[in-house]
Amino acid sequence: MPLRGPVSQLKSLAPRRICIIKPSALGDVVQSLPLVPALRRRYPDAAIHWVINRDFAPLLEDHPDLAEVIPFDRRGSWRNFVRLLRDLRRRDFDLVFDLQGLARSALMTLATGARCRIGMQTAREGSSWACHGTLPDTGWQIPAHRRVANVIAALEVEPSPTESGLHIPPAARTWAQSRLQALPRPILAIHAGAGWETKRWPAEKFAEIARRFGGSIVTVGSRGEAPLAAPIIAAVSSAGNHAALDLAGLTSLPQLAAVLEQVDLVLSNDSGPMHLAAAAGTPVVGVFTCTSPILSGPAGMQHQLIATSVPCAASYCKHCPQQGPLHLACLEELSVDRVWQAVQRVCGQVSPVRHSA
Repeated sequence: MPLRGPVSQLKSLAPRRICIIKPSALGDVVQSLPLVPALRRRYPDAAIHWVINRDFAPLLEDHPDLAEVIPFDRRGSWRNFVRLLRDLRRRDFDLVFDLQGLARSALMTLATGARCRIGMQTAREGSSWACHGTLPDTGWQIPAHRRVANVIAALEVEPSPTESGLHIPPAARTWAQSRLQALPRPILAIHAGAGWETKRWPAEKFAEIARRFGGSIVTVGSRGEAPLAAPIIAAVSSAGNHAALDLAGLTSLPQLAAVLEQVDLVLSNDSGPMHLAAAAGTPVVGVFTCTSPILSGPAGMQHQLIATSVPCAASYCKHCPQQGPLHLACLEELSVDRVWQAVQRVCGQVSPVRHSA
């Protein structure tokens, strides 16, 4: 579909300063990263800035294609938010992309005063009114990774299937190598956490996968998800498998990205670390219960995305609306055997020496 109205300015615009507004969530931020190198190719002389949740800012710091990372405190005071809006106004942006599409990001977008403000068709809470136009083929029916690819297509820049936009600092790679170098290959990283209860396949099922796996196990996750690693590590120890390393709650985001890059495969719920692993080039076995692997999963034939088949699958409910025996039935329905078979399929595709630091 051809671009119309103010959005068509993308073809002729020569911006000096560009702002990407995408504060969260981690997986969404990671899937939006390919836009950065695409903008650099399309507008080589522009300074590119990114507004992001302060918790995720370390992932973008020192990115070679970003002039600045602008941290946003989601739980900050109204006064601090007004200060951010004034700061955005002073920066005199020419081109702004609101990839978040919520009322809060709309206020940020309006505050920039940019003469070309672009949104997506997924915009909610009236946020599209802050933009001069929304890009075609960026609605909810389009897979998330394709929506970003369609934004890039609007720039008339060909998306690169190998260009994830993820930047891992050398120090983080060195740190990860020092932690993993003593572990026998293959190495399976497991992330048992997720932001929604309906996304969290039971840690005990992850533990059973770890018990069956013949190589080394590395558990990852945030500090709050660290307790989920305990039964997984215990399962490896009781099975007498090679080795287990618990890094849950012990990594920065760049270090986590480096760990996920250097292992051989990753088993994860639908979560930020799953997308981070895919962006780092590591094959993923993704567990999908309340979300759709088609709409929310990473692109690539190297991944195995396993979904539950309960009637309410892919409902995108953060909390299970079912009562009684049907409560969180998706977590029970998705069996260990199905996920284990997916792990075995991925194991047959990868080489344990595929990564180098």
